[in-house]
Amino acid sequence: MMDIAFVSTMQLAAAIRARRISAVEVLEAHLSQIKKHNPTLNAVVTLNVEQAQEQARAADEALARGKVWGPLHGVPFTLKDAHATAGMRTTTGFPPLDHIPHEDSTVTARLKAAGGILLGKTNVAVMLGDPAQTSNPLFGRTNNPWNTERTPGGSSGGSAAAVAVGMTPFEIGTDLAGSIRIPAHFCGLFGLKPTEHRVPLTGLIPGLPPTRSVRIMSCIGPMARTVEDLAFLYSLIAGPDGRDTEVKPVPIENTPELELRGLRIAFAPTFPGFPVATDIRAAIAELAHQLSRLGAVVEEAAPPALDFNQELSSAGELIGMMIGAFQPEEDKPPTTLAQYLEALHRRDQSMLAWEQFFAVWDALLCPVSMVTAFPHCEAGSPLLVDGQEVTYWLVNAHTTLFNYSGHPAVVLPYSLDRDGLPIGVQLVGKRWDESRLLRMAQALSAVTGDFRRPPVTNE
Repeated sequence: MMDIAFVSTMQLAAAIRARRISAVEVLEAHLSQIKKHNPTLNAVVTLNVEQAQEQARAADEALARGKVWGPLHGVPFTLKDAHATAGMRTTTGFPPLDHIPHEDSTVTARLKAAGGILLGKTNVAVMLGDPAQTSNPLFGRTNNPWNTERTPGGSSGGSAAAVAVGMTPFEIGTDLAGSIRIPAHFCGLFGLKPTEHRVPLTGLIPGLPPTRSVRIMSCIGPMARTVEDLAFLYSLIAGPDGRDTEVKPVPIENTPELELRGLRIAFAPTFPGFPVATDIRAAIAELAHQLSRLGAVVEEAAPPALDFNQELSSAGELIGMMIGAFQPEEDKPPTTLAQYLEALHRRDQSMLAWEQFFAVWDALLCPVSMVTAFPHCEAGSPLLVDGQEVTYWLVNAHTTLFNYSGHPAVVLPYSLDRDGLPIGVQLVGKRWDESRLLRMAQALSAVTGDFRRPPVTNE
């Protein structure tokens, strides 16, 4: 019998279209998971039950007439509470932005146009400002389904927790410095940060002044329980929308399946100057060994010309410049045009160094974060890495590098640490080549394994 709440998005959509199961049944199965797990996790913060039920009935009636709305016909989904949703409360976890938009974001509109049924919104960090934890004054804290005393990551923590326990088949997160990849790693999911400017940012963080300040490094991408779902969802949301002028009309190609044998995969248990827990370092090394045994060309390598601490500092500087454009600090002079152009020049050099690296290597395998899901704490508190205190803001060092360089990255769940918490791995590829990266991730997933349900779902 089909376990509806944990069937992949693609399988679910196919089963509804074939009328092996009704859209109403699918919706009710996910509502049941929300009722069961949300009181403990606080992942879903806004629900639209009556309208979703009405749309599910309409989806079944349409199929009975032979009409298919699209590839997501009748599939329910939630969205991170940073996407504009017409007629549904949207807050970005920040009271001044708590409102009901009149218009959908591009991503919302595309998922609805594909036949999906928007069920609700999931919790975020305040203004998406914390990649490691999810909490805000409107809805409180979200907990990790593997251990409720731990963080699910941020700022897409509600998204990750919801997907992990079957409250929704998939989610669409946002990622300026790891906010898709860290929650995927902490909650045992697959996640994709696309190449910068692949998915329109139109309607992200609605309610801000019309002048866009965050227009580089920020990405939108899917979170799911299979690589195949990542590829499917990415194909639905990527591409120009006629409004975000920086999204390039680059074709989204369909790369044939790849074999591991012969792939050139560099690996880095960490980068110089970046701490990482022993269990994570060992997981990267073990996976590299397995890939080598299966015929891939594997070698420990990273761009030799880069100072990784300087890369991280420069990325933080750029993010600070963008945020400061609409949240100026009284005691800090505004950024000059010369300073901004110099920061962009340094970023160009980083991009070029990585481009040269990926001219030699098909992909890079590296950690997602220096730690697995850690206990809830005040943002900024020191974190323990193998018993040693490390600054909190290094938690996203391994992910921020690739927001800075603009390269796409996939997270795959791999193993568990000594505390029984998920360890994900990060696979990075060439810019504008998500299709090939996803095919490589699909090949790797035969080694890294399938999604594992958190223990709470077996109770």
